[in-house]
Amino acid sequence: MQEKLERRSFILTLLLVSVAFLLLIKPFFTPIFWACATALIFYPVYRLLMQRFPNSPNLMALLTLFMCIVLLVIPVLVVATSFINEAVTLYHRIQEGQIDVSKSFEQIRSAFPRVNSTLESIGVDVEEAKQRLMGGVMNAGSFVAKNAIEVGQNTVNFFVMLGLMLYLTFFLIRDGERLVNLIIHALPLGDEREHLLLAKFAEVTRATIKGNLVVAITQGGLGGIIFWVLGLPAPVLWGVLMTLLSLLPAVGAALIWFPASIYLYAIGEPMKATILLAYGFTVISLVDNLLRPILVGRDTKLPDYLVLFSTVGGLFMFGISGFAIGPLLAALFLAFWEIFMREFVHPEDVLMPQKPEDL
Repeated sequence: MQEKLERRSFILTLLLVSVAFLLLIKPFFTPIFWACATALIFYPVYRLLMQRFPNSPNLMALLTLFMCIVLLVIPVLVVATSFINEAVTLYHRIQEGQIDVSKSFEQIRSAFPRVNSTLESIGVDVEEAKQRLMGGVMNAGSFVAKNAIEVGQNTVNFFVMLGLMLYLTFFLIRDGERLVNLIIHALPLGDEREHLLLAKFAEVTRATIKGNLVVAITQGGLGGIIFWVLGLPAPVLWGVLMTLLSLLPAVGAALIWFPASIYLYAIGEPMKATILLAYGFTVISLVDNLLRPILVGRDTKLPDYLVLFSTVGGLFMFGISGFAIGPLLAALFLAFWEIFMREFVHPEDVLMPQKPEDL
């Protein structure tokens, strides 16, 4: 009886201490998550370096981290700075009347009179839509400008978080294998289940970061380049927006380049509009079909509808990190239910691989 009471008391204390520790590190959730994701992506590089220099784990981890900074961190900082500058500049140009949203709307109406009459025939108030569009543009610009100012004010906080992320990434790269074995040994879920869940975590994280993000960046980059070539304003801004939209299945970068081509037709630039349309359909849209199977693999891909809902939900709940956290939670949700179905409902069926891939 005494032993049972002591065991329960210890477990309760363990839970309380664990919850207190989680609350303690809650402000650092974002850098911790991205440190884990970055270490997972670059760990194969570290393992390859260790095969050639097995006696220098610290140096190889540092070299891997340096590659991460050069290939990932610096480009993101450069693009983010350009994005903020172009967004603020565009907002000020609209505010000062250098860009007339109302005039652009009227040009589109004049260029496509049939669309205008069709909308009016089904009861759509075009004037009200125009006012809503102008209000939406101003609100969006104000939001971007306000957040850009806040980003500038929080620069010190941002670089502190970035430093913590890189610091933790170094140790996760160097000690990752030992930490995974420690987690498997500590969790009371059974080694087989833990291997399956950790394999799913690694699989989906790599698929989301390495696959979806690379595809999105490629599409956004190609879109920004064609905007720059055609002389459209703020190409970096639109390229970043196309990158973000490319993370969402069934939405994609077409939400930017297709309306832009319509606008070019409306203002009397049919050649540029045709080039943008052809480029969008043949280059930007085909990137997804060509790169995603190579980078992700068809077997690891979640259903598009699940990716869409989990990504949007993740963005609402976790901010920009949600594009990775959302699909990860969805994949773990499915993994737990697959284990449950296999072991408790249909134990004779094997719904998940018995030997997960190496982490």
